[in-house]
Amino acid sequence: MIHTAPRRVTYSIPALLVLFFLCSFKNAQSATDSLQTPGFKIRNVVIDAGHGGHDPGAQGPTTNEKTITLELALKLQKAIERELPDVNIIMTRTTDKFVELHKRADIANKNQGQLFISLHCNSLANRTSTEITGYKTRHGKKVPIYKTVSIPNRSSRGTMVLVYGSRRVGAQEEALRENAVIYAEKDYKSNYAGYDPDNPASTIMLNAFRDKYRKQSIRLASLIDTEFTETDGRPSKGVKEQVLLVLDHSAMPAVLIETGFINNPDDEDYLTSDQGQNEMVNSIVRALKNYKKQVEN
Repeated sequence: MIHTAPRRVTYSIPALLVLFFLCSFKNAQSATDSLQTPGFKIRNVVIDAGHGGHDPGAQGPTTNEKTITLELALKLQKAIERELPDVNIIMTRTTDKFVELHKRADIANKNQGQLFISLHCNSLANRTSTEITGYKTRHGKKVPIYKTVSIPNRSSRGTMVLVYGSRRVGAQEEALRENAVIYAEKDYKSNYAGYDPDNPASTIMLNAFRDKYRKQSIRLASLIDTEFTETDGRPSKGVKEQVLLVLDHSAMPAVLIETGFINNPDDEDYLTSDQGQNEMVNSIVRALKNYKKQVEN
């Protein structure tokens, strides 16, 4: 009997937390479709310039992905600081240096990011073609000599916005467990020693966050895609789900923006021009403003 009471407390704490969060979720769903507490504001936005250093990313006719993404990231940082001065910007890189994928997510999580925006350029793999380069005689017959050649595939243009795939959730659940302190209260683990990530009640709470982050990621991605297409007139591949480590490990709503096909000369011209970069940055900022209005209380 002496040990019964503490055990009841241990098991009831996660359940009470689940009830609290799920009730908050239900009450907030009609207004903001979010798990945010009353008075929630977006304060920390993470900007991730893809690739860098010895990893150039995709290659265009005249430039590479790491250069364009860094230029866009720095411009986006300045634009958000100007248009949304209450938002703190965290950069995964500000120079031409290599940052491992897991460290990018770590930077976002450790700085308590509330949104993760990763900038990239798309590219199509080269086509292969077989051509005759000559002839040779075999068994008294003339036979062709074939050579396989690689031909640049420049058939696609436009943007695409990616969110983490719904079928690959283990990594994000791990990030949520590791960062549970952010989503409950400062001394969450010390205050609630009964928290057990393997307990079904705790899993329900984590799943609620995971599902909300997915919905919020899709919401932001859709707003960005709309700005690109309707405001800038860009062709678009739309919003898609994809298994990407940097998104899976970010314990927050996260999007990866494919800003264009760098191996397409027309897209590359747009991506490297001041006009094109400014249009993309302004579209992302407008989408971010709209998103903030929708989710903030």
